[in-house]
Amino acid sequence: MKALAECAAGEICALVDPQVEMIRAAREVAPDAEVVRSFAEILQSGLDGVVIATPTGMHAEQTIAALDRGIAVFCQKPLGIDAKETKRAIAAARRSDSLLKVDLSYRFVEGAGKIRELIQNGELGEVFAMDLVFHNAYGPDKAWFYDPKRSGGGCLIDLGIHLIDLALWLVDFPAVERVTGNLLANGRAFKGREVEVEDFAQAALRLANGANVNVSCSWKAHAGQDAVIEASIFGSQGGAKLRNVNGSFYDFVAEHFTGTSRRTLAVPPDEWGGRAATDWLKQLCRGNHFDPAAEELGIVAEAIDQVYQQ
Repeated sequence: MKALAECAAGEICALVDPQVEMIRAAREVAPDAEVVRSFAEILQSGLDGVVIATPTGMHAEQTIAALDRGIAVFCQKPLGIDAKETKRAIAAARRSDSLLKVDLSYRFVEGAGKIRELIQNGELGEVFAMDLVFHNAYGPDKAWFYDPKRSGGGCLIDLGIHLIDLALWLVDFPAVERVTGNLLANGRAFKGREVEVEDFAQAALRLANGANVNVSCSWKAHAGQDAVIEASIFGSQGGAKLRNVNGSFYDFVAEHFTGTSRRTLAVPPDEWGGRAATDWLKQLCRGNHFDPAAEELGIVAEAIDQVYQQ
C-alpha cells in the first residue's frame, strides 16, 4: 500500500478489511480513501483496479468477481489453492480483457533481474541446473495458513511458489516436462493437503530446455538465522547466485561466477518490496487489457499440484 500510495500513477480510493486495526493502519497510508463494508461494495465503487490481500482460499473467487466487472486485479500469491482455480481466474481475465498480476515479488529484486540479464545475454552459456531454497525459522503467524481448506497447502504453496516462479522466469518459462517431490509434516510423511499442511518440501523439475531445477523450502527450520533464501544457477560458461544477507528477508546480494572468480552484481539496499504492485499500476495506466504473461501463473500452479500429487 505504501508503494502504491507513493506512486504518482494512481490513487487509493477505497479500503475494506474485517479487522479494525488493519483499517486503522491502512488509513495512515491512505487517509483520503473511503472505508466500505464489503468486497462486493468495493467492486461497485467505480474503481479501475483492486488489490486482493485476503486468505488464499478467497483469492480466485474475489479475483474472478472483479475481472467479470472489467476491474484489473493485483492479487497476493497464490492466485488459487490449486491449478484449477488458478486457470479459472486466468480465463476470467482473458474473457474480460482485463489486467491480472500476482505478487510474485522476487522477480523484482534487483539481483534477480541482473542474473536474468546474464542468462539472456548468453554470459552463462546454456543453463543446465538451478538450486533454490527458502527456509524460514518461523511459520506464519495467522491461523488460516494451517487450515488446508483456506490455504491450499503449507510451505510449498507459500514459499515454494516463489522459487518455482523465479526459476522459470529466469529462463523465460520453458515447458515443464516432469515434476517429482517429497513433502513432510513435522518430520513425518505428509498425509495430503486435504487433511494437513506440509512444513518441509522438496521438488525437482525437468525443463524442456534440458535444465534441472531443485527446490527446497520449509517453515520453522533450524536455520541458524531468520531465513535462508538462495538461488544458484549453473551454466556451461558461468554461474550466478542470489542470496539473502544475514538471514534478512529483504536484503540480497547477487554474484556472477566464472571459475574461481566472482563479480558482484547487486548489493543492498534495494527497495524492491512494492515493485510488483507499482509495475501492475503503471501497466494499468497504459491500458486495462489482458496480459498473456498471466498464463505463466497456470504453469507454476500445475507444477505445484504435481508435487502435492506425489
